[in-house]
Amino acid sequence: MSEKIKFAVIGAGHIGKRHATMAQRHPEGELVAMVDTDPTRRDEVDIYGVPFFSSMEEYLANGPKADVICVCTPNGFHAEQAMLALEAGCHVVCEKPMALTKADCERIIYKSLQTSKLVFCVMQNRYSPPSLWLKEMVMENRLGAIHLVQINCYWNRDERYYKPGTWKGNQQLDGGTLFTQFSHFIDIMYWLFGDIKNITGRFMDFNHQNLTDFEDSGLVQFEFMNGGAGTLNYSTAVWDTNLESSITIIGEKGSIKVGGQYMNEVEYCHVQDYIMPQLPPSNPANDYGHYKGSAANHHHIFENVIDTLKGKTFATTNALEGLKVVEIIERIYALKPVKN
Repeated sequence: MSEKIKFAVIGAGHIGKRHATMAQRHPEGELVAMVDTDPTRRDEVDIYGVPFFSSMEEYLANGPKADVICVCTPNGFHAEQAMLALEAGCHVVCEKPMALTKADCERIIYKSLQTSKLVFCVMQNRYSPPSLWLKEMVMENRLGAIHLVQINCYWNRDERYYKPGTWKGNQQLDGGTLFTQFSHFIDIMYWLFGDIKNITGRFMDFNHQNLTDFEDSGLVQFEFMNGGAGTLNYSTAVWDTNLESSITIIGEKGSIKVGGQYMNEVEYCHVQDYIMPQLPPSNPANDYGHYKGSAANHHHIFENVIDTLKGKTFATTNALEGLKVVEIIERIYALKPVKN
């Protein structure tokens, strides 16, 4: 494929605009359309100079053809919109999570096989230098047998984020804290160490009773199928600003901790017969004003999508991996009582 890869973006919020910008900035990418059901966003996306459509159905019926449709809408819409894109003969770039149930992920995968189209799942934290370094350490077996893994995710999400009348905090559209805030870190865990079993958990709601339909905190324990045990401790009840996203690994031949607010700093490395290299600096977190998200690595996503479609490489996070992250979260949440 020698021509430019054409992108249409569904959803013109913060992330949708980031996708639009990345598509336009890439020398082999081209943005052809923006779609959003909120008519007030039409003026906001005029800067891109492409047609605006008020629904995905309207775009598919009347809009310019895209090679790739980016799904950047609330979580609860991802599955159906990915299906519509595949049925229209387009590849899909889907923001996390791929869907809110394993069953919906399976539907997407089946459809992608039927249509011979690819589904790329956005898990941009894989591109951060500490994550790439951790993957190398595990693949080279530098730590030997893995004994313990602890993941801590302590963020702030308060009334400034969970505003009345929006999809955030709504069970059907949001899915829950692990889907919206912390699926990136579950993806890193799965990417590094594989699947988990024997899951137990406790879930609390400290200060979100009037903000969300679900818990704000959880303490989860499990075992890795490949050996070793782990914990995931998470909360959005932190006061005022994000505190920490970290992973601590205790192995047979050494210990590592990658921390910082966004799992972006190597805080400790003591490994047998190993000298820690100087890593490239991590990109800053996505800044949404009063709150911040994961690392701003979306340019890597678009490089990977375009290079894959041109036959130069393969998808960094494929649909099966996207499914596994959803399935792990689904199994964790199966332990959680329904919030009244």
